[in-house]
Amino acid sequence: MNLHPTFGRHENRTYIVTGAGSGIGRATAVRLVAEGARVVASDLNGDSLSALAVECGTDGITPVVGDITDTATVGQIVGAAGSRVDGLANVAGIMDGFVPPSEVDDALWDRVMGLNVTATMRLTRAVLPVMIEAGYGAIVNVASEAALRPSAAGAAYTASKHAVVGYTRSVAFYHGPQGIRANVVAPGPTITNIEGSVRSAYAGRLAGPVIQATMPPPATSEAVAASIVWLLSDDAANINGIMLPSDGGWSVA
Repeated sequence: MNLHPTFGRHENRTYIVTGAGSGIGRATAVRLVAEGARVVASDLNGDSLSALAVECGTDGITPVVGDITDTATVGQIVGAAGSRVDGLANVAGIMDGFVPPSEVDDALWDRVMGLNVTATMRLTRAVLPVMIEAGYGAIVNVASEAALRPSAAGAAYTASKHAVVGYTRSVAFYHGPQGIRANVVAPGPTITNIEGSVRSAYAGRLAGPVIQATMPPPATSEAVAASIVWLLSDDAANINGIMLPSDGGWSVA
C-alpha cells in the first residue's frame, strides 16, 4: 500500500470524515486534503480540530465540533458540506472494555451501538439524497477485526461492528444502481488513542491468550487511512459492498 499521497486524486471533491480529531480519522482527513479534497472534519474535541485546520489549512478543513449521536450535529455536518458530498468516511467509534455477554449492561450496550452503528446510519442517510441526485458517492465505514472474530473485543463492540458490515452491504445493494459505492475497512491493531483496556477479568483470561498468540504488531493510523482513501477514490470504482481487512494479516491467523 502506497503511504504517500497521490496528488490530485481527490481534486475539487468534498468529503465528510468523523472522528477526525485523532487517530485513523485524522490521518484520513490529512491524506484527503493532501490529495486535493475539501474535508468537513467532525469530532468532539474542538482543540484537536483546530490543530488539524492549522496543519491542513482552512481551505482544506471545515471543522464541526459536536457529538455525532446528536441529530443536530449530523445536520450541522451535512450543512457544512453544502450541496455536494462526494464521500463519507464514518471513522468515529468507541470500544467496550472487552465486556462479555454475561456482563454487558444496558448503558454500555446503548452507548456503543449508538456511536458505532446508529450515528453511522444517520450520517449515511443524511448524505444519500445528495449523492443519489448527483449519481455519484463513495461511503467507507470503519469496522474492526471484531467484525471477523469475537476474541478481538467484547459483546457490544463485536455486535456493533458486525452491524456496520451488514448495514454497509445493504447500502451497496440498494443504492449501487444509483451510483453509490459503500465499503468497509476493518482495521486490526492500530496506533490510536482509542481506549482498549480490558474491564472484565473473565474476558482477560479467555481472550488474552488468543490475542497474544495471533495479533500482529500494530499499524500506524496512516496505513489504515490509506485503505480508506483508496476506497473513496475512483481507483476503487469497481469495488462495492466489500469488507477490506487492514489488519496486517490477523484475519488469516
